[in-house]
Amino acid sequence: MLEFMGMDAYLMADNHEELYAVMDQEPRQRYNLSRTFYHFMCRPHVSEGTPELDQIGALTGVDIQPLSQMETYPDEMSREWALEQAASETERQQILQEAETAKANLTGNIDKVLATLEELMSALATLDNLPSLLDHGRRDTLDSPRYFADFLREAGEGEIDYLDNNFGQDLRVIKRFLEFAKSHGSAIVYFAYA
Repeated sequence: MLEFMGMDAYLMADNHEELYAVMDQEPRQRYNLSRTFYHFMCRPHVSEGTPELDQIGALTGVDIQPLSQMETYPDEMSREWALEQAASETERQQILQEAETAKANLTGNIDKVLATLEELMSALATLDNLPSLLDHGRRDTLDSPRYFADFLREAGEGEIDYLDNNFGQDLRVIKRFLEFAKSHGSAIVYFAYA
């Protein structure tokens, strides 16, 4: 198994402070994604070929854009860093305008993401040997034979070892979070990385 240090992917919502207050009353591991999921979502930035998420969309016939767009939400920390790097007031204003546009583009995305996820999970459940159907380029940084295998395998007792989730387990975590967030009034869901 590959060990990834540093970056984690987090599921967030427009009312995340309220959600986390409620989530503190139950095991938060139920909503944690593996470290491999972070690398999976970042593949478009490092892959020399077609990223696995795009390949999965093509294999299943599912438009995966709502999942990809979850990366575009301008979290406060990233926006502040970009503003600090801006060379001029014009550039700062452009950063702020782009952040507002990105937020507006995701307004009310929770239903679309949930529908996409359900369609994707249903289609993936019918595919045999997903790892062999994917082209990982010259460098497989995802440990694909393990990560994409056993799509239907449920997580272990208590789901404590979420860092080692496979792709199917990560998608079920996202679905669980979306259903939880929707039941608590969330309208926007997105990924954050730290």
